[in-house]
Amino acid sequence: MASSLRFIHVLAAVITDVRGRILLARRTDGRDLAGLWEFPGGKREAGESPEQALVRELQEELGITVQVGAPLINVPQEYPDKRLHLDVRHVTTWSGIPRGVEGQALAWVAPEKLVRYNMPPADRPVVAALRQPDRYLVTPEPGTDGGAWLAALEVALDAGVQRVQLRARGEDASPRWRALAESAVALCRQREADVLINGQLELARELGAGLHLRASQLREFQARPVDDGVMLAASCHDREDLARAQAIGCDFAVMAGGGQH
Repeated sequence: MASSLRFIHVLAAVITDVRGRILLARRTDGRDLAGLWEFPGGKREAGESPEQALVRELQEELGITVQVGAPLINVPQEYPDKRLHLDVRHVTTWSGIPRGVEGQALAWVAPEKLVRYNMPPADRPVVAALRQPDRYLVTPEPGTDGGAWLAALEVALDAGVQRVQLRARGEDASPRWRALAESAVALCRQREADVLINGQLELARELGAGLHLRASQLREFQARPVDDGVMLAASCHDREDLARAQAIGCDFAVMAGGGQH
């Protein structure tokens, strides 16, 4: 039973320098998941507050004294012999120079390049959280004037939109939509915005875009249908949908009221 499993509270830090880069540490040989990259931190000991635990761990691992910042995300993970709770905090202020005190390799990584690093399962939601923008634009139907539709998308991108879902439910199999989607993906890439295709796995693969699954599609997949470096999202209507989205490795989910989205 889950309640009999050993519980471990782990603290991790997203340490960000003045250039916006994030510090990763590589797990050393002889440890579980050796060779994978992770956000620095460690286990909370009895009698410690989460903040005290993180300060101690970063002093021991990196030789720095930090000021613990705001929480980012909590990630529960269950293994055959234990339950792990990963508690992730921002760190932007510290004294000292980070170094691998325990012999671990370190890397300062731009946020958009974090997906290139192999990480333990518990760390992947942290990367997804770091990549979340404050807005997610879902395009309307293109209508009869594709040029105007593309122009409106360009205006939104110029206004600062950093993530776009391309949706055309009425004509999603048409050559016209494929051409419009290709142009839209190019516009998003020019402005370094994330772009996902609604519901069309093959088109997303063809254009090198992310995939946004409709709630009705979640039952079709038993595993992640795109590579780890490709963004995957889903529309969800209830807890069951959210559980399915989590099970197949979605990077984020959108709670929707009705319809299939």
